[in-house]
Amino acid sequence: MSITPLPPWPVAELAAMSETALHQAARARVEQAWQRCCEVCPTLPAPKVWFNLRGASAGQAHLGHGGLRLNPVLLSENRTAFFDEVIPHEMAHWLVFHLDNGPRLKPHGREWKTVMRELFGIAPSVTHRFDIKQAQPAPYRYQCDCRFHQFTSRRHALVVNGRRYRCRHCAKTLVYRPEVDS
Repeated sequence: MSITPLPPWPVAELAAMSETALHQAARARVEQAWQRCCEVCPTLPAPKVWFNLRGASAGQAHLGHGGLRLNPVLLSENRTAFFDEVIPHEMAHWLVFHLDNGPRLKPHGREWKTVMRELFGIAPSVTHRFDIKQAQPAPYRYQCDCRFHQFTSRRHALVVNGRRYRCRHCAKTLVYRPEVDS
């Protein structure tokens, strides 16, 4: 069993890629990671790959649909980290799920950590530290007595359905203030 990280993808090449080329390269990286996983689990099915994940998550092993979902915004903004960390992270989930008792194991438990360390040669990290502003826009403006607050569409929908939020600083209820073009 190999204990070295997947071969590095040339940083300059990644930086110069169009969105289409980047997605093709990400699929190639998933293929490399899958082949590494097949060294210990030859019957592991190859995952499908989608670029339809939104929000703050970088990736997701979508076991019910048979593949990996990747966040295209975070991929574009964090290309090297995606290839070095996120794709192996999700492939470790994919492998562990397909082991005996895999569906009953903890997502970031001992088995997943072992795969990260011993198969991919990566320190197991549960979360990323990417800037998510572009991936998780907050287009709804709310106001209290002391400032403006930005809400995501999900939080705004909760307000529309009756939920109320208060400012942590002035304790006033936040009120929706749509931006008006001047």
